[in-house]
Amino acid sequence: MKRTTKFTLVLITAPDVKTARKLATTILRHRLAACVNLVPSIESHYWWQGKLERGQEVLLIVKTIRPRLTALEKAILKNHPYDTPEIIAVPLTAGTSRYLAWIEQSITARS
Repeated sequence: MKRTTKFTLVLITAPDVKTARKLATTILRHRLAACVNLVPSIESHYWWQGKLERGQEVLLIVKTIRPRLTALEKAILKNHPYDTPEIIAVPLTAGTSRYLAWIEQSITARS
């Protein structure tokens, strides 16, 4: 495994698969990430406006590089239906050299 500080996983929740697919397509078309995994049917429990809430959501797991985080955040905020979407960046500390190279090449390649 190669140690790294350049790469990031971003977790985003969406209300349904249709919205998650739209967000994933936007992210990938703008080369803000190399890959977006959709994990359907997660059950979220959370506080919202002073009340305990629960709902079904879809989790997006986004593989990207740190220099793309600001643009990724702007794209999500522009296209997400929630007032306060979950956008959490988790630093990647290690990965296989070939996979990390693929992430970077996929994001920085010109169409």
